[in-house]
Amino acid sequence: MTDRAPTGSLTGRSSGQVAANIADADHDGAGGRGDRTVLTLGMVALVALLIGANYSVMQLALRHTTPLVLTGLRLAIGGSALLAYTRWRGESLPRDPRVLAGIFGVSICVTTISSMTLVTGVSLVPAGVAALLSSLVPVWTAVLAFGLLNEQLGRSGGVGVAVGLAGAVVLSSPAIEGDTSMAGVAILTISGIAWAAGIVLLRWWDFGGVSPVMITTVQLLMSTVVVIPIALVVEGTGSTDFSIDLLLPLLYAAIPSLAVTFALMAKVTVEASATQASSVAYLTPVFGVLFAWIIRDNTLSLPEWVGGGLLVVGVMLVTGARPAIS
Repeated sequence: MTDRAPTGSLTGRSSGQVAANIADADHDGAGGRGDRTVLTLGMVALVALLIGANYSVMQLALRHTTPLVLTGLRLAIGGSALLAYTRWRGESLPRDPRVLAGIFGVSICVTTISSMTLVTGVSLVPAGVAALLSSLVPVWTAVLAFGLLNEQLGRSGGVGVAVGLAGAVVLSSPAIEGDTSMAGVAILTISGIAWAAGIVLLRWWDFGGVSPVMITTVQLLMSTVVVIPIALVVEGTGSTDFSIDLLLPLLYAAIPSLAVTFALMAKVTVEASATQASSVAYLTPVFGVLFAWIIRDNTLSLPEWVGGGLLVVGVMLVTGARPAIS
């Protein structure tokens, strides 16, 4: 997928089997639970760190290529790595036309539209701002799930949506004043809404027991076939420098922050509680801001700090609420 917590395929609970496994994990015996909890929280923190760093790493890659070309290359490499991993695990590619149709729909939302707009947005705004705006996905998901799936989040979830959206407005205020790119903010907002639409589709569609990692693998491969031709037509390769300066950040963006994070999250969603798994959503922007400072020497303005803080609080409230279908 892209550079945000992988709630679409994994923490978004793409199959009833994953949700059931989480429930079973919550009721395991006491023996070994503490060790598993520490390991699980370590994996959650590692996923957030890998994704959070990627906003700055992609900006390094964008010095040597264009947004759509970077998106296509990242999808191709990440999808190939995940395909090798799923084949090593003994999984087979799905063949059911209905399952493939559902995965294609999710791929259009998440790994095509959202991926292209995300990388484009990252090329226009500071990495820390991009990480914070991207973390709003759980809030957009709650809004769409309420309207389309009739999921009720309750009081804390509703407050979380309001606080998160208020934070996004405050975070975007420097763009209104011309201090950062309004186009970048708008494009990242579209990216988040597209990603959230994919999560809603994942919750609604029956994927016939296909594993979350395999769903993501097929998504990436499908999107590769769509994005690369678009990139070649719209941008071409004339502005791409196929050198080690592009290869290193590209490989990071494709493998550690994409393939590895989804492999880890597949394990986290089986062993962690829903609250532990969803904590990736609000840890990621923290690491995003940190690495933007370390790697890119980006600092946030006062409105961005305030808006980012409100946004993270809103996401915490939303991901901590337990949705119920009425």
